Amino acid sequence: MREFGFELRLCARLERDYPVVARQLGTSVHAAGGRIVDVVCLTRGPEFDARAELTPEAIPAAVIEADVGVGRWRRVTEAFDGPPARARALAERGVEAGFLERARRDGHAVVRQVARYPDWVGDLVGVENKPDLGRPGDLDAQLRHDVSLGLLDYAVLATESHVTRAHLNRLPEAVGVWRVDTEASTVEVVREPTRLDASGWGLEPGERHAGRWAVRPVSPDAKATQRLRVAERAYGKGWRTYELPACANAERGAEAGAATLPHCAYKGRLVDAASECGPDCPGYEADEPPVADFAGERAARQAWDPEAGGAREQSGLGRWAND
Repeated sequence: MREFGFELRLCARLERDYPVVARQLGTSVHAAGGRIVDVVCLTRGPEFDARAELTPEAIPAAVIEADVGVGRWRRVTEAFDGPPARARALAERGVEAGFLERARRDGHAVVRQVARYPDWVGDLVGVENKPDLGRPGDLDAQLRHDVSLGLLDYAVLATESHVTRAHLNRLPEAVGVWRVDTEASTVEVVREPTRLDASGWGLEPGERHAGRWAVRPVSPDAKATQRLRVAERAYGKGWRTYELPACANAERGAEAGAATLPHCAYKGRLVDAASECGPDCPGYEADEPPVADFAGERAARQAWDPEAGGAREQSGLGRWAND
């Protein structure tokens, strides 16, 4: 099976077990976009419900970590590090996410949190998808990155292939292995993952050169900040980030309880509209895409409320004079 279809079917199945499931998230600390994990699942932390009631949007880590509390107003340019333009931009993002509220006091733009930020993140489970282990690509480097950095709590390989002892011996010992039957929507645990040291120091692999692989140490604080970014991005993004094809042959596919997958009647399978659909396809016939309520389906199947926190103020800070 093509990896895109495998990934969507797996995400639909994982929604039964995890309150948050998201696709294609960056976990690198030093190299932005250097490591993109196929699927990230979150488990419930002690105050997960409070996060679900706060806002459906991702809250930027810089906003969460700013010197802004619930009880008192803070001037925007004092609450955020950096030049005034950056401070105003971060404040605006916090307001748009529904985590900050704002006003003017004594001629200055001020902000405060609408609620205390909860301790909501449990474990981060990263899943690398390789339906066919006969074509592993960069699998070894990807999994060794996850284990060496230790940003995730668990690293897992998901495949449709029969998993042999030789396959297991080539993988880092800490990596778990799932054999997935997408037709039956079942997941067989071939090997349980070992918990990684997400709270300790990590080593992030960088560029590879002849005979050596550059690495950079990552502190526990840097890992904690990146974990928060990943968790917030996962919560705000989810996994339904695809589009349904704008084609007469497009239809809503149903897999593992999800009913809004991008299925093509001409090809008889799930398709990635961004890369596979259009005039170059012999089955293409321009039409409106099928109607699909992605937010409604996610809200019904995951711990996510698109109306959490009430109405969002979307206007920017730009209408105010600079501090």
